[in-house]
Amino acid sequence: MSFGARSRAVLASLGTLGLALAAAASPASAAAATPTTPTQLFNGYRNCSTDADRPTYLGAREGLVVEGIPGTTDSSGNSPVTVRYQVWPVADPTHTTTVTRDRVFPGSEAPGTLPAEALADGQTYAWRAQTVAGGAASDWSAPCHVTIDNTRPANAPTLSSPNYPPDDWNQGGEPVRFTLGANGVDDVTGFEFSWQQDLPVIGTSIGDHGVPQPVDPYADARYFTRADAPGGSATLSLVPPTGAGVMTLWVRSLDRAFNGSAITSYTFRVGSTAPTVTPAVASPEFGEPATFTLRPDAALQSTSPVVSYSVQTIGGQSDKAFDVTAAADGTAEVKLALDGIYGEHLRVTSESANGWVSDSASWGIGYDTTPTVASDAYPENGSSGGVGVPGSFTFTPKVKGVVSYTYSFNGDPEVTVAAGADHTASLDWTPQSDGFHDLTVYATTRSGIRLAPYDYFFTVN
Repeated sequence: MSFGARSRAVLASLGTLGLALAAAASPASAAAATPTTPTQLFNGYRNCSTDADRPTYLGAREGLVVEGIPGTTDSSGNSPVTVRYQVWPVADPTHTTTVTRDRVFPGSEAPGTLPAEALADGQTYAWRAQTVAGGAASDWSAPCHVTIDNTRPANAPTLSSPNYPPDDWNQGGEPVRFTLGANGVDDVTGFEFSWQQDLPVIGTSIGDHGVPQPVDPYADARYFTRADAPGGSATLSLVPPTGAGVMTLWVRSLDRAFNGSAITSYTFRVGSTAPTVTPAVASPEFGEPATFTLRPDAALQSTSPVVSYSVQTIGGQSDKAFDVTAAADGTAEVKLALDGIYGEHLRVTSESANGWVSDSASWGIGYDTTPTVASDAYPENGSSGGVGVPGSFTFTPKVKGVVSYTYSFNGDPEVTVAAGADHTASLDWTPQSDGFHDLTVYATTRSGIRLAPYDYFFTVN
């Protein structure tokens, strides 16, 4: 079993705290306390099993961490004590190994490590804990029973799917059924799986007073499933993370100690199940309400009816994502005002009653919202006029609702002029120097949208 950095950090900090406080305590106070039997016993950060017929299976390649909370009759809990751990093979109770954890404080877990050389692979052991204080010792705890398993499953699991064969493009819409097998390893008790090659790490969080919080990994059905018997198999029904394309599921076997086998994988292909997105008007106008009809993929609808759509807008003034409920026939309507000054796109996925999420359909339109600029005296990209020769420039919109124009010559401070009733505007300008000039102008709509800028270049003689 692997443990995260947080767990190790908590245990380390508790050990450091115990040593620091112990240095300040007096031997006399320790002698006054009567030790009591340790409680909250754990091994390998998993629960102690006091049932000799049901030992906990654990790996111990680098030793085995055992722990318990020592106690004394001193209610202040300020006197340091020693915790003694003793382990022996069940087959030979006379062959004991003892480990002590000195100068720890009652009320918090006191971990110790049983040495790896005292724990043979495949053997069952019993261990117990005792509190020692001021020369007195508590009763021993009831023994905990563990079987050492340092050997990972020899074979990677078998993995197949009856409804999504690996060699063809499959019609999507139905959850993928997988069969996982132990591949001849008789102590496999379950499997770990993921759509990502890096499988989750099995860990244990640490609670108050350093007490481990063991969780059965098989309780997390997103990544773990039990075998139907030791060395047996399991079945899964999974919806892929994306609706189409090449998919791979990664799987490894787990034995009773959660040793993992080599990882195997199953790759298959799923054809598109994307919906269609159809605007009521082929080319909706900028800023005007537009209605879209969303229709499900026909084969997907026949497999499991579409119940909703997720819609995402891209490129507008305030992009958004929202869900729309589908009608009984799987269709839905969406009304949007498209206000992306360079254009806007929709991305739509459907979700079926069985949880299948399709790949996305895309619809988009481009807009040119720059104003048209015209000048008889200084034509665009031309060379004319001269220093002191005035010219008139006229701005004309390409979209509806324009109320003003903002312009700047050669990077000078911007100036805004109101649009007339026909939504155009004109200005007079006299050059103060010859050579290349740049007029930048953009329009603003009634709703306050600043439209795309346009650069108008010309040369003064």
